[in-house]
Amino acid sequence: MGANRVNDLPQGKSPGDKAPGPWLRGAMAFASVVDGLNDRLGSWIRWLTLAMALVGTANALARYVNRFTDAVLVSNAYLDLQWYMFSLIFLMGAAYGVRHDVHVRVDVVYARLGVKGKAWIDLLGTILFLIPFCLLMLWVAWPAVRNSWAVREMSPDPGGLPRYPIKAVILISFFLLLIQGIAQVIKQVLILRAGQRPEAEAPPWEGL
Repeated sequence: MGANRVNDLPQGKSPGDKAPGPWLRGAMAFASVVDGLNDRLGSWIRWLTLAMALVGTANALARYVNRFTDAVLVSNAYLDLQWYMFSLIFLMGAAYGVRHDVHVRVDVVYARLGVKGKAWIDLLGTILFLIPFCLLMLWVAWPAVRNSWAVREMSPDPGGLPRYPIKAVILISFFLLLIQGIAQVIKQVLILRAGQRPEAEAPPWEGL
């Protein structure tokens, strides 16, 4: 599931090539929109990671200060906020990771394959595993999220934050992962048609 930009895919044509039809142009446009959306979310998540670190530091300092003073600086709301941020980073960053192919690979075969071999593995892996998994998780998570919103579920800890908004993020994250998977399928099909990969992109963390 490589990090390929649709607009960077080879545009050269041999005499036997056919111009992409309307469905293919539409698919390319869809993949480009999905890539851009998850790239923007990824940029936002970088700042959220910094905010989470600052909140975690503040919580640790507050607990330390409470040992020596009567000031009540610790709150369950701040503790909830810290793990809510972590949940957002993990869930909302999943599609960004797939888009840039930064998830861990443990595969001694993949690296030895050619362009089309890698494209076939990425294509089949996405169709057979990633997309069905996303659909399954959306189906399984929906009742729990619906019930949480119905009762406006709150934290069981005194002074904690509401639970129902963060549970809704589960559905949002798997929807984003699903459409990114579809975008990856489109890009792998284009690679198989072109017979080569696009020029390599800079790593997503470059320029931070």
